[in-house]
Amino acid sequence: MENISSNMAGGMMAMIGAFFVVFLLFVTAFYIFFSICLQTIAKKTNTENAWLAWIPVANIFLMASIAKKPVIWAILCLIPIINIVAFIFLGIGIAEARGKESWLGILMIIPGINLVVLGYLAFSK
Repeated sequence: MENISSNMAGGMMAMIGAFFVVFLLFVTAFYIFFSICLQTIAKKTNTENAWLAWIPVANIFLMASIAKKPVIWAILCLIPIINIVAFIFLGIGIAEARGKESWLGILMIIPGINLVVLGYLAFSK
């Protein structure tokens, strides 16, 4: 009986480890895609310091710069609940800076759809 329990515990640990590795790969792929898109948008809008897209938290200040919003908007993105509204306004500003419809910025807060919108804003003409 003790042998079965230790085998089950080992199997559970292996499953948790595999899940963690897959999750880490997914998060890394998302972050790389987000950074490439944000850097591309910054270059297309002639925003200085496009390399900030690769630095966590600093990329929020880059988003405010692309959207032509004051730094306070980036700081508001760090406050829970308020950050939802702040990210909507930054998304609208980024879409307008790329010459696209402002409603695309609203879609940037919806998980999954935000990847498509971000890719569209980065790689469309």
